[in-house]
Amino acid sequence: MSKKDEILNAAIILFAEQGFNNTSITEVAKATKVSTANIFYHFKNKEELFLAALENVKDGIMSHFEEYLKSIEFESGLQMMEEIIAYYLYLAGSMQQWFLLLHSHYPYRLALVNEVCRDHLEKTYNSLVDIFERAVVIGKEDGTIADVDSRKTALVIFSMVEGVVRFKIYNLYDSGVLFGELIKCCNKILKYKE
Repeated sequence: MSKKDEILNAAIILFAEQGFNNTSITEVAKATKVSTANIFYHFKNKEELFLAALENVKDGIMSHFEEYLKSIEFESGLQMMEEIIAYYLYLAGSMQQWFLLLHSHYPYRLALVNEVCRDHLEKTYNSLVDIFERAVVIGKEDGTIADVDSRKTALVIFSMVEGVVRFKIYNLYDSGVLFGELIKCCNKILKYKE
């Protein structure tokens, strides 16, 4: 792993656990056993380091999802949706720092004034919703999902799953207990016919 990657990994953990304002470049340097000058060699300032960490999280989540989707053959769009939900919850549990950083308040505040940050967030969420939407489209084609608006339905289901992820990363509820009910609710949405 390169020094730049080590710096990014340490920054993700520190930003996720302490927040942007409470994390100093000195702490990142200490965690990676490099000088602050070395960090500034790779990143112009703390904000640029934060943005790179955020992009790294997006790339990591999408890379995991791409590998996962390549490794499984789904029988139907409905089964794909159920598996995607399960995998997303698994990923949020196994890569908790990534999701803690993604769900912290700071990136959304920064996105109001920083186009790069806004772009990272939009790409992250659009890419994830695209995966959910793909399952809806496949399910509509194979008849396991009703004729619903693919994008809006994917957004609603993703929002529900994100809510459970927030419960998980902030240790508010046991997401494993909610999983069965989440799947039932999603199935009702996907199979509902007017």
